[in-house]
Amino acid sequence: MPRPCKRRRVCALPERPNFGPVGAGPVRQSVPMTVDEFETIRLIDLEGLTQEACAGQMEVSRATVQAIYGSARHKLAQALVQGRELVIGGGDFVLCTGEGQGCGCGHCHKKRGHHKEEQP
Repeated sequence: MPRPCKRRRVCALPERPNFGPVGAGPVRQSVPMTVDEFETIRLIDLEGLTQEACAGQMEVSRATVQAIYGSARHKLAQALVQGRELVIGGGDFVLCTGEGQGCGCGHCHKKRGHHKEEQP
């Protein structure tokens, strides 16, 4: 029996979950990206973390981060090269509370407040 999938810790939901070409012709099929894939792109490419540091922050193994990151980069390339909309949402993750054993990135508290504003 396979081991259950471990939920990935994510600091914040994306501010804009949809990205796509402006003024494009006919709408092509969108490219779905999970929130945990988005988080690996944010941590590694934007924040400059190593895959090992990213794994520690997301509370998964480095091999898992490597797989998630590879999938995320492939989807990002599809959206850019093929002119398709990138839609971010879903996945198996837990939103960091920034309390107790928070990730320590310093962004959780700010983003948590932003996330609460979006909920009715």
